[in-house]
Amino acid sequence: MEQSHHIFSDLFAQLGLPNSDDAIRQFCAEHSLDDHIRLPDAEFWTPAQAQFLRDSWRQDADWAEVIDQLNASLHRT
Repeated sequence: MEQSHHIFSDLFAQLGLPNSDDAIRQFCAEHSLDDHIRLPDAEFWTPAQAQFLRDSWRQDADWAEVIDQLNASLHRT
């Protein structure tokens, strides 16, 4: 089965967030996470967004790669 390729802005749209380049930069600047906080456990997600992130990661879904990118972007040290 061929996996779909998603880009960063697709993930933001899937999560129901503004997905322009400026909106993504602003989101990442405003939502950095400490190393001990897992991405789906961040307090700023709605329950549905957090569940989508958890399920996609757990199932290694076609969204997993771009979710990894988001995780790295928010866990800057």
